Amino acid sequence: MVWRRVQISDGATLRELHGVIQVAMGWEGIHLYQFRLRSRCYGSWELCASSPDVTLASLKLRKGARFTYDYDLNLPWRHEVRIEESRLDRVPGKKYPICTAGDGACPPEDCGGPRRYLAGLDDASSWEAFEDLQTMAEILNEAVLENRPEVLDDQDTRWRLEVAVERSKAREDARGRAFVRRRVNARLRKDGHLALMHQQC
Repeated sequence: MVWRRVQISDGATLRELHGVIQVAMGWEGIHLYQFRLRSRCYGSWELCASSPDVTLASLKLRKGARFTYDYDLNLPWRHEVRIEESRLDRVPGKKYPICTAGDGACPPEDCGGPRRYLAGLDDASSWEAFEDLQTMAEILNEAVLENRPEVLDDQDTRWRLEVAVERSKAREDARGRAFVRRRVNARLRKDGHLALMHQQC
């Protein structure tokens, strides 16, 4: 499961929350989005949704409230947003929003949606992935450990190595970017969420 826990001011808008989620997930805010709560949609104007410039405080969300956030609506990523605490005392000197916890790699932004992402994860542990690792190990063993660098002069061997490396790199990219809380918070401190909240109006 991929999840993030953030603390955000109740004076923030849903538009700002969109930016915070984008930063927390490691995305770039290039697709349409919408929040669905209380049978109403707020989000990108292209969707004829209500303006996301409504504050969290005005929505009067209580502890335990849940609503959804959909991103990239052609192949939607649906997030369940939960309010764990509706009021927390501000810590003096601490800048908000802040990410306090999370887990799970962020799926690549344009990977084809949840199904294609999961298929890519399956591919990473497939027999073909094992064969590519075996090919790389075999060729590097000959070139490095047996001290025979001339094996790389053979076009067929070099081609096999390049193909195996290329496919392995594609599988690694398909896993997504690992969650690193420090990296998320560094981006939030630089107000990265404020820039992303206006990517899609």
